[in-house]
Amino acid sequence: MKCAASTLFSLSLMASVAAHGWVGTLTVAGKAYKGNQSLEQVAHGAPSVVRQVANNLPIKDLSSRDLACGRTAKPAVLVATAVPGDTLLVDWDTLTGDGNCFHEMGPMTAYLTSCGAKSCADFDAAEARWFKIMEQGMDAKGNLAQARLTNGSPARVTLPANLKTGNYLLQHEIIALHTAQSPGGAELYPSCSQLRVTGSGTGSPQESELVRFLGAYHAKDKGILIDIYNMKGAYQFPGPPVAAFVKGGASPLPSHHSSLSAHTNATHTSAHIMTHAASHSTAK
Repeated sequence: MKCAASTLFSLSLMASVAAHGWVGTLTVAGKAYKGNQSLEQVAHGAPSVVRQVANNLPIKDLSSRDLACGRTAKPAVLVATAVPGDTLLVDWDTLTGDGNCFHEMGPMTAYLTSCGAKSCADFDAAEARWFKIMEQGMDAKGNLAQARLTNGSPARVTLPANLKTGNYLLQHEIIALHTAQSPGGAELYPSCSQLRVTGSGTGSPQESELVRFLGAYHAKDKGILIDIYNMKGAYQFPGPPVAAFVKGGASPLPSHHSSLSAHTNATHTSAHIMTHAASHSTAK
């Protein structure tokens, strides 16, 4: 019996690790850019706009430089061209090979940082100052936005409609909270892609809205240390609010949806309790 239990645990652990992921495809203006598996699987990846990570394990150390773009992520070779207002499709992939993502209990966020005059291929993401452009807890139907990834659907990130022309790194992040009730239990999966935004936009964040990832999140933040299965009230996203010049960057549900569901199914319950808590939201 002990042997059988041990085998089942090992298989479960292997399946869990295999289900951790990376961005397999970024689609910009209808053009799909393939991402590479981690360096553990592919030592020399094909040219891409998505920065390749060392492995597919989550980031749990909130003082790690890897919080910016993933585990020892290396700069990509290519840069995708986008225009303000473009909706980018972010397809996460896993070692399971089914095209479906892994976790569903938690939010997703997106950030941008300006690479300045030079290409983002030569930019140090860990030292960058970022601004948030998206917070997603639930979609308009009351379902966890992150849960859609488990069915193979892409995450959707819309660039600010008036975003200033320039070179940017896009960070898309999954925050998995299924074991976040204990310190160090939250699992963060950041991924960075390199963009060149054209057009005539002039929108940019305020100085107070810029953060470095080293120090942006803290172990006791209410959105990091949390029992997502027994949460009361509105979910509080970690990090800064969505930048003021961004319109529609937050989940559009009011706080009255934050009451606990009477259903016992954990996924369904959480879908009724994760709401956008930032008072700055203008989404309707």
